[in-house]
Amino acid sequence: MIDRDKVRESLTGPITSIRTPFRKDGTVNFDGLRSTLDFNIAAGSKTMLLTAGDSHYIALSDEEIAEVSRVVVEHTAKRAMVVTADRFYHTRQAVAFAEYARQIGSDVHMVLPPDWATSCTVASLCEHYARVAEVMPVMIVTGVFSARGEAFGLETLKRVVEDVPNVVAIKDDVLGPFARKMTLLVRDRWAVFSGGQKQNHLDLHPYGCDGFMSTFLSFMPEVTNRYWSAIQAGDLQEASSVIRDFDHPFFDLLRRSTGGFDAVLHGVFELFGIYERWRPKPYYSLNNEEMEQLGGELEAIGVQSSG
Repeated sequence: MIDRDKVRESLTGPITSIRTPFRKDGTVNFDGLRSTLDFNIAAGSKTMLLTAGDSHYIALSDEEIAEVSRVVVEHTAKRAMVVTADRFYHTRQAVAFAEYARQIGSDVHMVLPPDWATSCTVASLCEHYARVAEVMPVMIVTGVFSARGEAFGLETLKRVVEDVPNVVAIKDDVLGPFARKMTLLVRDRWAVFSGGQKQNHLDLHPYGCDGFMSTFLSFMPEVTNRYWSAIQAGDLQEASSVIRDFDHPFFDLLRRSTGGFDAVLHGVFELFGIYERWRPKPYYSLNNEEMEQLGGELEAIGVQSSG
């Protein structure tokens, strides 16, 4: 049986979501992946988190997902907790992949069930989580509830809390009133952490949220550490100042740039010397002129490497 206190400790504070780096030909850049893991561990992330979204599972084959998962577990080498993830797998496939995750040494497994055309019920989702939880400790991601509404999501989670003992954590993607109610519902049993930006964590912090996804931790950890130190000190004014001074201008820049936020993030990682900017086609990758412009825009808002 997994140590729930250890899981909560590993998901407390800032943690990084691992973006899969690519080479110019669209293949996975495993050297870049290893560099990413080393940087994040050195920055203080206690968990290496793979997700269906940030890890680009929609652009990877099942074989590539399996290999990325294996390399993350192998290279992390117990320096941090590893959370592997699936992507819209039906129950039989989800169980099979969870068995693979256990074999390679993953600690926790994030489960994102399919629900195309709202095809699931509360009972069928509970059964899905329960089947996977027989194999691996499970993390739930609330994105599956986005199209279903608050009542459906909370009823599902209530049933899972009551009936599925090997669920250990939850990642929130829904935000707002649902996230606050969700945190109050599950916090005594599961580790809770927020996706998105620091402002989402600040919203859930009074309700018992343990940790938060941090983009800055992956390339400029001093920003994240300043925010988390303020939270630990109970200085919410300082925490909100970090959001104002860094998050808001940075994410505004991401949203208005060519290729969307992810193209720019991959450009940021190249500028900070972690891995190259490329993404698999038809995704757009920034060109040299756009990279030069990005460097200037980042410097203008105080986001630059200290190295």
